[in-house]
Amino acid sequence: MKILVADPVAREGIEALKAEAEVDVKLGLKPEELQNIIGEYEALVVRSETRATAEIIHAGKKLQVIARAGVGLDNIDVDAATRQGVVVVNAPTGNTIAAAEHTMALMLALARHVPQANVKLKSGVWQRSDYMGTELKNKILGIIGLGNVGSEVARRAQGFAMRLIGYDPFVSPDYARNLGVELVSLEQLLKDSDFITLHLPLTSQTKRLIGAKELNRVKPTVRIINCARGGLIDEEALLKAIEAGKVAGAAIDVFVKEPVTDSILFQSDRVIVTPHLGASTAEAQASVALEVAEQVMAVLKGQPAKYAVNAPHIPAEMLAVLAPFMQVASTLGSLARQLMEGQMNRIQIKYSGEIANYDTTAIKASIIGGLLEGISEERVNLVNATIIAAQRGMKIIEQKETTCENYASLVTLEVITDAGTTTVAGTVLRGETHIVRVNDFWLDITPTGGYFLFSDHRDRPGLIGAVGTITGKADINISSMQLARLQPRGQALMILALDEALPEEQIQEILALSDVHTAKLVKL
Repeated sequence: MKILVADPVAREGIEALKAEAEVDVKLGLKPEELQNIIGEYEALVVRSETRATAEIIHAGKKLQVIARAGVGLDNIDVDAATRQGVVVVNAPTGNTIAAAEHTMALMLALARHVPQANVKLKSGVWQRSDYMGTELKNKILGIIGLGNVGSEVARRAQGFAMRLIGYDPFVSPDYARNLGVELVSLEQLLKDSDFITLHLPLTSQTKRLIGAKELNRVKPTVRIINCARGGLIDEEALLKAIEAGKVAGAAIDVFVKEPVTDSILFQSDRVIVTPHLGASTAEAQASVALEVAEQVMAVLKGQPAKYAVNAPHIPAEMLAVLAPFMQVASTLGSLARQLMEGQMNRIQIKYSGEIANYDTTAIKASIIGGLLEGISEERVNLVNATIIAAQRGMKIIEQKETTCENYASLVTLEVITDAGTTTVAGTVLRGETHIVRVNDFWLDITPTGGYFLFSDHRDRPGLIGAVGTITGKADINISSMQLARLQPRGQALMILALDEALPEEQIQEILALSDVHTAKLVKL
């Protein structure tokens, strides 16, 4: 077996690979040079410099695995690799400790004004009175995101005798309890915390999660740390809040645009900044390299990789049946995630009809992937779904029955939270995904990749027209509408397919209408 290392990787990882395979380290290859030689290798290891394009992957006739020594996958054409049967792996946990420790370092620096005092004393001024600090002991730390890094921050903060609260709808209460974290709503976390630290991926849902509205809810003594992703915090709103005395200080390791040498956050002495140092330790780089090496050798030996980011091979005879239902499952998970309220307790999946006769592991993985889309750093697939679900303490119950009253096959997902149960069901009709049930209502929605407004209300004359008036004034076109009701003038569900996203202001107008209980915009 031959392995090509095309980017600088820690020595520990290269030595681990050399112990079991022939390894060539060739750095700085031009795309055409890499394309010319990749056909000799079974594995390719890169970081961020080398791009594994579709052309290069296609030229790698022997390739079995491409490894990214890090988290991001922007430089790897995952779809091309999947089509060619090449497993793509990364190392999402190798820098966990480094990021958690840097978070604690910034928290302490904020609490004790370490950078400012250092600059002042080195300038020749002994001035203690301006740098009165605060202790971490007995302070409330709000952790937004209890994934790998957030969990490690929680463990370390316990050593400082801090009280821990957290916001993450996608971990179980038992998991949080074992960390010593009390799960609360985001609003409660903002209101109660003395320190706030963010540990989330940057997605359309988490972008500017902390903005002007959220900063108006915090204590004026709060200190905010972001070692996760630039863009989670509205930088302009943060600076304004600090200057207005609504926030005591912030420590920022990540920025909207990187590298950056001039930011509005540099204007305030109460903002500590570092140049994305979260993973910059010798130990983290070694850990990432070893994590990648272990997975490369597992794939080459025909074993599953712990952090494979694309779907493994499914036999052709099963793929024709399973592939459409994997899409159904992913859509169900995404819809449930957008409709659910509260803290998740358990997940129930029911397979009815013909689909119950098959191995549904891939379908379960697709449901988990839809639920965790934009929530987890890892891309969930058949290989790692069980691992990631277990890491988050997700309790999953599966049930199969070979009969189905209305459809040849039906997949039903129930997400049970402390606020209630969200039920969605779907099937495949004419080769397309169809959502046929939402809670107690039976209907038929074909996802279009666009926006849908789900409104739970009491059926009464004039309500549909009132909603249409609101969307019309906002210049949002309704492309189709469905209405399901349990009985005349009883509980009903209206679903509007929209050409564009409905602004929050209009959603609030709809919620203000008499007899409207919920109004949620989802993307399917």
